[in-house]
Amino acid sequence: MRQKLIYPLVICLTAFISCNTDNRSQMETGQFSFAENNGGIVLPDGFQAVVVAEEVVDSVGEARYITVNDNGDVYVALRRTENRPGVAALRDTTGDGVADRLEYFGDYTGTGIGLHNGFLYIAPDTAVVRYSMENADLVPQSEPEVVLSGLPEQSGHASKPFTFDNQGNLYINVGAPSNACQEESRTPGSRGQDPCPDLERQAGIWQFDADEVNQTQQEDGVRYATGIRNSGGITWNSEHSQLYSVQHGRDQLHTLWPDIYTSEQSAELPAEEFFKINEGDNFGWPYTYYDHQKGQKMTNPEYGGDGETPAPEGEYKDPIAAFPGHWAPNNLIFYSGDQFPDRYKNGAFIAFHGSWNRAPHPQEGYKVVFVPFDGDEPVSSSDYEVFADGFAGTSSLRSPGDADYRPMGLAEGPDGSLYISDSTQGKLWRIIYTGN
Repeated sequence: MRQKLIYPLVICLTAFISCNTDNRSQMETGQFSFAENNGGIVLPDGFQAVVVAEEVVDSVGEARYITVNDNGDVYVALRRTENRPGVAALRDTTGDGVADRLEYFGDYTGTGIGLHNGFLYIAPDTAVVRYSMENADLVPQSEPEVVLSGLPEQSGHASKPFTFDNQGNLYINVGAPSNACQEESRTPGSRGQDPCPDLERQAGIWQFDADEVNQTQQEDGVRYATGIRNSGGITWNSEHSQLYSVQHGRDQLHTLWPDIYTSEQSAELPAEEFFKINEGDNFGWPYTYYDHQKGQKMTNPEYGGDGETPAPEGEYKDPIAAFPGHWAPNNLIFYSGDQFPDRYKNGAFIAFHGSWNRAPHPQEGYKVVFVPFDGDEPVSSSDYEVFADGFAGTSSLRSPGDADYRPMGLAEGPDGSLYISDSTQGKLWRIIYTGN
């Protein structure tokens, strides 16, 4: 059941939120169909949710990243499909926030999706393509152009999140194909390869020209940063002209090294890391992991670590914030709008997709958190707020397959509302501050 509410944004005249005339005008003309119980999730006081779509991808349910055009059209990258194209396009024609037009297009499935300079970019696992949005009526009318091809084929960490800066560059994650670069992958006691061959073309962020076509990694790419196992979310902060990402930490410390780590330690370690990235940075994978309980990088057991041995001082860059292990950060954006209260301005939202390897302990994650920023770094390296919760549907989840929803994509709408996608059922929420 949805509540049909007329929502004039008079609250932006109060001390709690600022807004511009365009946002206020847009919000005042809408009669938003806010969902009962916020469509199954829990939000802070003063926020309400519209369920934009219940099942974007029907029974497949694998909605990945999302992006929102200036006119409010929403585009969803699909991880896998059944007898349909790989991108879902949604439009609300009535102004209630709920999509009433849904179309599919494109031959590519994947995770990365974004709008840039009049093009819609899509990233399947080994390439980046783009569609011209000129003369598009929701769905592009053009054939795709190949921006980048020839990225390594791999079964693990193959997704390709990307972002654009202010100078015409594209940055893309090329994840490591392994857990810890062992000689025998995921084998108890197997030592790490040194040097790790994955670092040559993977386990880092690569930079390309955003506006050129027919590029390849080996001929045109610049390895911008290395030592990143897998960036689940990568974004450019235009306010500070700075690249950021969040990393999936390594798995199975107890399973692979039971003489060093207990199952309790392995459930919490290593931390999921939040990086501020400059060209040339090295964040230490596979030689190190970050222990948020100790507040330092540690040497991985594959490379001689014993759970107490710090990484060589000054050799690898530390995160700017850290979270408990195995939450799986899968998207990151900075809030630049005026629709939310002022305290959210320029802070970071992170979608945690949820863990799989904390057993026998309950799985964790399955939430969207907010990290307040002061300038170009978090107010605190350890403080964060749970912004959206309840996706899992239970407080004692034993398997990811038991979760009702798993938050995946984040996007900011032109009016400053926040969109969240779910990879399980393809549900899509739009979060609006109402003050109620």
